[in-house]
Amino acid sequence: MLRQLDAAVPQSALTAVVGPNGSGKSTLLSVLAGVLPLAAGSVVRAHSARPALVLQRSAVPDALPLTVRDTVTMGRWAHRGPWRRLNAEDRSVVAHCMERLGISELAGRQLAELSGGQRQRALVAQGLAQESDLFLLDEPATGLDAHAKESILTVLDEVVAQGVTVVQATHDLAAARQADHCLLLRDGHLVARGTPEAVLTEGMLRQIWELPAPA
Repeated sequence: MLRQLDAAVPQSALTAVVGPNGSGKSTLLSVLAGVLPLAAGSVVRAHSARPALVLQRSAVPDALPLTVRDTVTMGRWAHRGPWRRLNAEDRSVVAHCMERLGISELAGRQLAELSGGQRQRALVAQGLAQESDLFLLDEPATGLDAHAKESILTVLDEVVAQGVTVVQATHDLAAARQADHCLLLRDGHLVARGTPEAVLTEGMLRQIWELPAPA
């Protein structure tokens, strides 16, 4: 639950949302995406397209015979709807997004057969396929090997350079320190905001995670 949180996310920049488990990171992303309604307050978005939200794991059951191409193609539903046939532009976007995440050779593989890193790259490619100007990701690189993590973080830097606003919740402090902006949460409250250098200080992190001071 978020409590009296008042924050701004800079446009065309990468914002890292950092905090312990239960601090409200995923809730904040869901609110920004419009998935979770507000009990009070308001959200003002200066974006024209519907936000693209990428979760850690697809909500689609493994039992469904979805290929990687099918999964990425679902990102085009924001433009076409689930029942309309794709046109040449849609197919080109899907192919390009798979290429950017290095999963083109996996296009015909079942989603359930993939490793964790491959699956997460497919979900990020699905989010990219929406071509939204607001890209929200919940722990996109958690538990992934170095190659998969680097692939995802590189793509995020690229889309920011193209003018997309990216917000990612992360436990990875190294990744958070590479962001342009940072929101630090604890128990649903915004504790600090600003540049990573100003927010992710040793003292602040010890306070948030309730770590003892060094001897």
